[in-house]
Amino acid sequence: MKIGNLILSGRVILAPLAGIADSPFRLLARRFGAALVHTEMISAEGLSRGGAGSLRLLDFKPEERPIGVQIFGSDPERMASACKLAGETGPDLIDINCGCPVRKVVRKNGGAALLKDLKLLEKILLAVRRSSQVPVTLKIRSGCDQGSLVAVEVAKLAQECGFGAIAVHPRTREDGFSRKADWNIIAEVKGTVDIPVVGSGDVFSPEDAKNMLDRTSCDAVMIGRGSFGNPWIFSRSNTLLDQGQLLAEPSLEKRIDVCLQHVELSAQTYGESTGVKKMRKHMVWYTKGMARCKELRLKLSTLDTLDQVRQAFSDYLAQFERKQGTI
Repeated sequence: MKIGNLILSGRVILAPLAGIADSPFRLLARRFGAALVHTEMISAEGLSRGGAGSLRLLDFKPEERPIGVQIFGSDPERMASACKLAGETGPDLIDINCGCPVRKVVRKNGGAALLKDLKLLEKILLAVRRSSQVPVTLKIRSGCDQGSLVAVEVAKLAQECGFGAIAVHPRTREDGFSRKADWNIIAEVKGTVDIPVVGSGDVFSPEDAKNMLDRTSCDAVMIGRGSFGNPWIFSRSNTLLDQGQLLAEPSLEKRIDVCLQHVELSAQTYGESTGVKKMRKHMVWYTKGMARCKELRLKLSTLDTLDQVRQAFSDYLAQFERKQGTI
């Protein structure tokens, strides 16, 4: 898939995920074959004012490339300024968020709230396009509610404003994640515009990725929640799409090994104590579905050091082996 002058090596992409897709998470996603990753969502207001927290979210390592920086906001000038600043850090593209349903974002007229004011959205898209030296993309929901589905109209607008691609999550702001994603909307957008269309929503397995591509003819699939504690979804999806082979889920030992790699990356990035604490929710995701893991999951949510985490998993494996006779 080609976005402006950027050529992606695959069709499975990591979604921008606020509070989740930090540098360690992105590194793992790339190692497992994600064709493109994104930063966490960054406030244009905070970035244009030089806020330390916003500037920190721009940090990425060369191994994470290709990477997109995602920005949200509602003021055209601020958005243009933020995109220019973000572009100076050298990302491969800049993505504009027009899909976040979170109240604190929508309340400031950002994210999915922009779908109710397409005149303002057009001003933002044009301002961003003029200020960016790298390709720009747009991520949207299907509308603010079921009575105002505007995905096709917004996709046409993005194309007219010179955007390189559009990602469509076919739920409304009002839906949150409560309604099944309507992939027909992705297909409708794909049939309307010439720029690449990325499908998003309810992709939790390689089969889901293939089904979305087959049913909608979209150019790529964006995975968000389906990657939580499951970075191998990218490699397994790539193998199914490229070779027609569905690889088995990783073994228990492999799952734990990858989780430990993730914890170690987090500790290297943030320092041991902070890095391990940031990983607590991820460790809960990695251990979901493991046999007799209730005690382990409770313990992991309280740990502060790498040695404690390693020991907790070692103890779990030893107990599992004794009870099962094999790992």
